Amino acid sequence: MLKIKLARFGKRNQPHYRIVVNTDREKRDGKYVALLGHYAPAQNPKILEIDVKEFKEWLKKGAQPTETVAALFKRFE
Repeated sequence: MLKIKLARFGKRNQPHYRIVVNTDREKRDGKYVALLGHYAPAQNPKILEIDVKEFKEWLKKGAQPTETVAALFKRFE
């Protein structure tokens, strides 16, 4: 099953996340199928960029967002 989830990057105490489409069994920071955006909560102001068109296309294909990604997307709209 495909999931839309956050993959963590960045230094210690300076997280930067990529919003990616990945299988639910793949590692959190492993290979991913598609990159949909990124989120940087440590910066001031916080940065959130999502490709809305791609996000909705992946939802139509059956990808399920995690709770965190769904909340970020709701805030983005």
